[in-house]
Amino acid sequence: MMRNASELKYGEKVRIDTLNTKHPSCRRILEIGFTPGQEIELVNKSLFNDPLAFSVRGTIIAIRKNEAECIIVS
Repeated sequence: MMRNASELKYGEKVRIDTLNTKHPSCRRILEIGFTPGQEIELVNKSLFNDPLAFSVRGTIIAIRKNEAECIIVS
């Protein structure tokens, strides 16, 4: 079942399958460490689910929900 990182539940750990390269934020997402094969965990959501905070490579990175939609996970 393919879904994107914006659909994760709090505390859920997944592995990044690929990135939607047609998304305007794809390059930025790659540059900050969201790369295919990397394990990520949703560690915090704001009140209205935007932004979302993910644990990636031992650090916590907050990104907008629309940016998280370009991260395809399994």
